Amino acid sequence: MNNKAPESVEVPFEVRIDRVYKSFQEGREQVLKGVSLDLPRGKLTYILGSSGAGKSVLLKHILGLLSPDRGHVWVSGQNVSELSRSELTQFRLRFGMLFQNSALFDDMTVFENVAFPLVEHTEMPRSKIRTQVESTLNLLGMKGGYDKFPSELSGGMRKRVGLARAIIREPSILLYDEPTTGLDPITRRTVDELIDQLKRELKLTSIVISHDIPSALLLADHIAFLDQGRILFSGTPEEFRQSPHPVIQSFIDAERRFVELFQDQGAR
Repeated sequence: MNNKAPESVEVPFEVRIDRVYKSFQEGREQVLKGVSLDLPRGKLTYILGSSGAGKSVLLKHILGLLSPDRGHVWVSGQNVSELSRSELTQFRLRFGMLFQNSALFDDMTVFENVAFPLVEHTEMPRSKIRTQVESTLNLLGMKGGYDKFPSELSGGMRKRVGLARAIIREPSILLYDEPTTGLDPITRRTVDELIDQLKRELKLTSIVISHDIPSALLLADHIAFLDQGRILFSGTPEEFRQSPHPVIQSFIDAERRFVELFQDQGAR
C-alpha cells in the first residue's frame, strides 16, 4: 500500500484533490464531478459555493470521512483513501475544526470544553492543561469567565471558545464550516477578525467552507468556487472579483443585492 504522495504534492500544497468523483444513492445522485484543486500550505483558502454545491462533501473527503468513488485526495503527503482505520484516527488529530454552531458541550464549562481534546487525546498533567487552556483563551481575547456554560455566552464568545478548542492541540490544518452563517453583523465581524488573527499569528493551513463573499474577499489568500460538483474557479481574491464567468458574477451580484437590502432596512 502506497501512502506516499508524489513529489509534486509535498511543496507547496498541503492538500491536493485530484479528479475526485462522489455519488450517493447507488450513483443516482452525483455530488462531486471530477473535482481537482490544490490548497496552498500555510495559507487561508475559502471554498465558496451555493447551498448544495458539494462543499461539505468535499470537506469530508479531506478529513477522510468519505472516500472518493474515483480520484485521490492527498493531505500532507498522504493518500487519505489508502489509510487504515488506525492511521485515519491519527491523521484526523492533525486537524482543528470550528463547526457552524460551534458544537460546544452544553453541560461543560468554557474551561472543560477547551480542555476536552487534551484530556481525551493526551497524557498531559492537569496543571499543564490549565496553563494551555488559559493561554489559548487569552490569545482569543477571553481573560476570564472560564466557569460559565455555553448558554451563558454571547454568539461571539461561543465562537471564541469553539476556536480555542479547535487550536488547543496545535493542529497543522484548521477547518471552518460556514463560520459566519446565521450571525448578526457584529458577531460576523468578530468571527472575521478572529479568522484573520489566527491566520496572521499561527500561519496554519486554513480552509473555510462558506458562501460569505465579503469575508472571502477581505481575508482569503486563495479562493475556489464550487458549483454543481465542479470547480469553476481557483485563484486570488482579485482574480475572483474580476472573473467573467456568468455563474460567479451572478453569485457576486446576488450577495451585493442582499447586503444593499440589509443596509437599506437598517437605515430605516
